[in-house]
Amino acid sequence: MKRVIITGADGFVGSNTVQCFLDNGIEVLAMDIVQTPNRLKPQPGLTYKCVDISDVDQLKKAISDFEYDTFIHFAWAGSAGPQRADYNLQLQNALNTVECMKVAKQQGCSRFVCAGSIMEREVEAAVHTQGSRPGMGYIYGMGKHIAHCLCKSVAADIGIDLLWPMITNAYGVGELSPRFVNTTLRKIISKEPLQFTAGTQNYDFVYVTDVARAFYAVARDGMPFKEYIIGSGNARPLKGFIIEMQQALAPDVEPQFGDVPFTGTNLPLAAFDTSDIEKDCGFKPSVGFAEGTRMTMEWLKTQ
Repeated sequence: MKRVIITGADGFVGSNTVQCFLDNGIEVLAMDIVQTPNRLKPQPGLTYKCVDISDVDQLKKAISDFEYDTFIHFAWAGSAGPQRADYNLQLQNALNTVECMKVAKQQGCSRFVCAGSIMEREVEAAVHTQGSRPGMGYIYGMGKHIAHCLCKSVAADIGIDLLWPMITNAYGVGELSPRFVNTTLRKIISKEPLQFTAGTQNYDFVYVTDVARAFYAVARDGMPFKEYIIGSGNARPLKGFIIEMQQALAPDVEPQFGDVPFTGTNLPLAAFDTSDIEKDCGFKPSVGFAEGTRMTMEWLKTQ
């Protein structure tokens, strides 16, 4: 790799991935929909362009100045909040992803790396279970899964290497969303009671700089048409992560677990297996959960 394109580059995971590539001496064309980036800072090797990826002509024009070898796709509207249940938006995201891959091929890229999600596997389990009634919260994952299916066929047809890293749960410094880790850390900071459900569902978390390193490793060494799980390599029931966080950050507070069982789709631990990304790409995470949540909490205190 010498030059890469990264969409969604000013987002939480995207911006960390841009920095990882720059740190490894790769030139980056970073694209996002905001006129002025909030997370990215000017530095050697970085070119930033405001691009609406749903406009194919605009996308082609933005990347016509140089030749690039790899296209990394994070841009995805409605990845948090109520828009996760907007099926029109999530279907459009899937179509946009296919068009980005086609443009990547037309502009000379040999590899297309797209950010998938572990929720794709939850969707498959939920949809194909007899009598199941998946809630609207699954629609985001359905959009990712549809994008994955479409891209795999189209990539084979047009002759571009498709790589599909699937993120479990990214967290870390720089994220302000009300997702689980942030919500729990805010409770610890404000000294609220730590009350949870039974926490029996299998889960995994991975610190954002490790996610970025994983994308670099997959883009460099990943095998075409393979999925790679990006996780800690230590998936377990959610209760175990909660206890680790509590013991590290609030040892004097006793977490309270309810007796309400988890009724969603509980993936087996095998679904979180990270052996392929370690074997093919040499990737292992470097930030443990206690350390990562401590750094995140210290940052949240400043916000």
